[in-house]
Amino acid sequence: MQRRQLIQAASALPLAALAARTHAFDGAELYAGEKALYEEARKEGMCVSFDTGPEWANWKSLFRDFKKRYPEIELTYNDLGSAATVVALEKMRRRPQADTAYYFAASAVDAARKDVVAPYKPIHFDQLPPVFREEEGRWFTVHTLNIAFLVNRKLVKNVPTSWADLLKPEYKGAVSYLDPRSTGVGQVLVFAAAYANGGSVDEIKPGTDFLGRLHAAGNVQRVEGTTPYAKFLKGEIPVWISYENDGLKAKHVDGMGDACEVVIPKEASVAAPYAISLVKNGPNPNAGKLWLNFIMSSAGQQLFAQGFVRPAVPGIQLPADVAAKMPAAAQIRPLDVVKASARKAEVDQLWAQATLSR
Repeated sequence: MQRRQLIQAASALPLAALAARTHAFDGAELYAGEKALYEEARKEGMCVSFDTGPEWANWKSLFRDFKKRYPEIELTYNDLGSAATVVALEKMRRRPQADTAYYFAASAVDAARKDVVAPYKPIHFDQLPPVFREEEGRWFTVHTLNIAFLVNRKLVKNVPTSWADLLKPEYKGAVSYLDPRSTGVGQVLVFAAAYANGGSVDEIKPGTDFLGRLHAAGNVQRVEGTTPYAKFLKGEIPVWISYENDGLKAKHVDGMGDACEVVIPKEASVAAPYAISLVKNGPNPNAGKLWLNFIMSSAGQQLFAQGFVRPAVPGIQLPADVAAKMPAAAQIRPLDVVKASARKAEVDQLWAQATLSR
């Protein structure tokens, strides 16, 4: 056999094997029917994922591992923001360009109300708390962000572990948080403070009353209109009431290390749900379903945890180093965003009455 024929014969086998392998992954399925769904998704060849910016919540790692598992599906994305995503879905209602849409769950409720998303129940759907999913699957929570105290230990002698601690004289002028009237984090922390003081999503006055007492004690440094993350990193804020993932990022990624303590207050905290939907009449429905199932699989949920946001699916086993950064906290309450959204005007009014007259 001539040299050219030997080369051709040697190269033909791995190429043929590669072609066969791209049709379906090797090994066990993540869920029953995964390979069959991939075969249907392959015919479409693409999934368009709205509002999944790669640097937020570790989406970049989910993109990477999805592509490894399903090499014949091109995954494209944009980074619009929650409310803008719903506006975009409305504008393209007649000719949808997206297959999936991700947003704060209050925007998901809005998208379902406007009939721009379709029912679909992925793997683990039924394991979610009822308030973390729309009954027919028009949206469902993929991860949460939880209210925590982010404490700069260089500026604070004793780390507060409870909402009650924040009222102590030693925290005079030490506490900052975001304005509930203009930010989602601010709204969510009002509900967390309500639960901590005997209230709930249906009874928010205990939360606004607590914040009023915090202001009256002189313990509020400032109420911020936009995220003060850079100020916290620079050492300008002793105690910041914000989302847990901000503190974990400051501690483990952006250099604060042991100077940053992240505390879930012991009375109560609230889990703010971030959700995703299958877009109604999207161009690549099977690829969209494949993507949603991957996000909700144990593999996808673990990747969220590596990005410092808590998986929505209960009982997901996390690597020990990841679990240690986000220990179990039974006092975290799942936020009912349908009820919470309906109370926004009341939160604004009660908060202003309790704090701005101080």
